[in-house]
Amino acid sequence: MAEQQEPLWDRTRKLIREYWPLGEPVALKDVIGINLPKSDIGKVKKKINTCLEGKGGEVSARARAAELGEAYLVLNANGRRRFLTILAEEYDVDNEAVEAAILARREAEDPDVQRKLTLELRNLLEPPRAKLLRQFNGLQGGVKFLVDLRAELMGWATDHHELRDLDKDVYRLLAGWFDIGFLDLQQITWNSSAALLEKFIRYEAVHAIRSWKDLKNRLEEDRRCYAFFHPSLPDEPLIFVEVALVNGIATNIHTLLDEKAQSTDPKKADTAIFYSISNCQEGLAGVSFGNFLIKRVVANLVAELPGLKNFATLSPIPGFASWLNKQVESEDHKTSETSTAKNISEVVEKLSECDNPAELLEAVENKDRDNESAKQLQQSLLSLCSRYLLGAKRGDQVEDRVAHFHLTNGARLQQINWAANLSTRGLEQSYGMMVNYLYDLSSIERQHEAYTSRTKISASPAVKKLMK
Repeated sequence: MAEQQEPLWDRTRKLIREYWPLGEPVALKDVIGINLPKSDIGKVKKKINTCLEGKGGEVSARARAAELGEAYLVLNANGRRRFLTILAEEYDVDNEAVEAAILARREAEDPDVQRKLTLELRNLLEPPRAKLLRQFNGLQGGVKFLVDLRAELMGWATDHHELRDLDKDVYRLLAGWFDIGFLDLQQITWNSSAALLEKFIRYEAVHAIRSWKDLKNRLEEDRRCYAFFHPSLPDEPLIFVEVALVNGIATNIHTLLDEKAQSTDPKKADTAIFYSISNCQEGLAGVSFGNFLIKRVVANLVAELPGLKNFATLSPIPGFASWLNKQVESEDHKTSETSTAKNISEVVEKLSECDNPAELLEAVENKDRDNESAKQLQQSLLSLCSRYLLGAKRGDQVEDRVAHFHLTNGARLQQINWAANLSTRGLEQSYGMMVNYLYDLSSIERQHEAYTSRTKISASPAVKKLMK
């Protein structure tokens, strides 16, 4: 229903203009080609060097940073990648100067000289490009500029190794600026600004908002939506969570989002279901907000509605179908004669041959006793899903990213729900299954510690039984 999301950089062309009179008579953006040809690279480097020299006062420094930022914004994608490659390769740490400082520090015997050389070494270990990037922090729109810069940079860093260290530099800056202590928790309601509601629609990444009626339903009296904001981005949510206030643990997203369903009196609800958590700023990937968000929201809900006793999620299983298909394609699977391997092959074959998997999965949900094939499929899929959630690992953590998120936060894997999301996306990700993660306030810290320090997964007996 929402209009197509505007291009990434259209939302960041708001660098402060009041400093422009202090810049050079001809702006850098007007004298470089959008592709940043080799003939224009010297102009860009000259401006970068001027920024790093730091001559003049704070206003002059901001003017230079604004001019450089505007020049970056007029470049096309290829030009921006060239710009970032210059930063990565030519404004890194001076290794020779670092080695010389280390040697001098080792040879120094006077404590005062040692302290002086230690400080010098610290300064040398910060690459000049980090000092340059920090100058954007003081500009209107400058923080958003860097957030979106990193969103694009991350994609390029995957294929261009020279950009990976630059990505780490930008991440470190953003992680410091977006510390949880700086964030403000706000509730989004139907009375919030139209601009914010449109962003809510645009950023919803789990269950697409289909219409304004759908949006209004998610903001009714028995629903809550909370988001984190940063002072530098007052109109841009960083992450938000949608909550349903119900009785009993919800096991089906279609029922939960049914616009025709009767509302629950929130004061009589005993359970808060977190059914959607969406990160809004791609450039802040790796900066942890979600664990703090859930805990803050739980605290708010408990204060507002003391009758709430249960806090749980209704979560997707985004990696299950992909994992299952990879098992079939692996060499070990092709040569295996185990019952598990045969079971996986049969399940994948049956699903791939089905014209309408949703009908097949719903047959069990509707208790179609004549459909033995469907019931056998249910038993096999639930067992394999449990095996995936509890056994599939990426290093020391579970492979499924949503499971890792909630287990890290101290939740327990409570139950796997059949035919819980029969949307196209739900079928593609997990053959319609969803999971409840239970946040038992009395055991969150213990379970968090068990998972993060000993990779021990907290799961209910029902889920563990499915593996057998």
